[in-house]
Amino acid sequence: MPPSLWLFDLDGTLIDSAPGIHASIDHALTGVGRAPLADARLPDWIGPPLRESFVRLLPGAAAVETAVALYREHYAAHGWAGHRVYPGIPELLQQLAGRGARLAVVTSKVERYARQIVHAAPWGQNFSAVYGVSETSPHSEKAAQIAQALRDFAVPAMDAVMLGDRHYDIEGARACGVRAVGALWGYGTRAELMRAGADALVESPAALAQWASLGSSPAAREDSRA
Repeated sequence: MPPSLWLFDLDGTLIDSAPGIHASIDHALTGVGRAPLADARLPDWIGPPLRESFVRLLPGAAAVETAVALYREHYAAHGWAGHRVYPGIPELLQQLAGRGARLAVVTSKVERYARQIVHAAPWGQNFSAVYGVSETSPHSEKAAQIAQALRDFAVPAMDAVMLGDRHYDIEGARACGVRAVGALWGYGTRAELMRAGADALVESPAALAQWASLGSSPAAREDSRA
């Protein structure tokens, strides 16, 4: 039987949020006197908690908090809208919802921004809940969020699946006994997802939709990224 509860990461899984995130990072870095972020380094910033990323570049907690505030200032005004939906995602969500599955977003993004993005999108109506983090959160909270979703939906772990593109998603799912599926179209690599313990990898939303329609387990697929 297919899972009755589907949990989706947001950035790198439902949406390609790189443009808005990159612009907000650059606003923050230039605001604290640092150079803008090189394009090649951007994937490392999409998925981890914001403070976890800034602390690797900036000296001291005060500088990190200033950068976080500048980032959110820009993101609230402009960055949240700088994204595109991955091809096949609306169709996947519609298919799952049409089959009676319940859907929720579980993201390291601040909850108010996550809700703003989901509620503004036509496909957002398929989601019953959005789990984000507080603005003061310094770490990934995926395991706690997934556990809360299981309680809220009254679903046993064996009847749920978490789809995400970074190791945080996979590790959070495994900590809760939930099946963990890696999205290869996002920002994480195949190697990262496999090291984290992904139960399966899928190459596209269409491939996951096909599995859902067949009711069988998604096979791990080869991918050239490392």
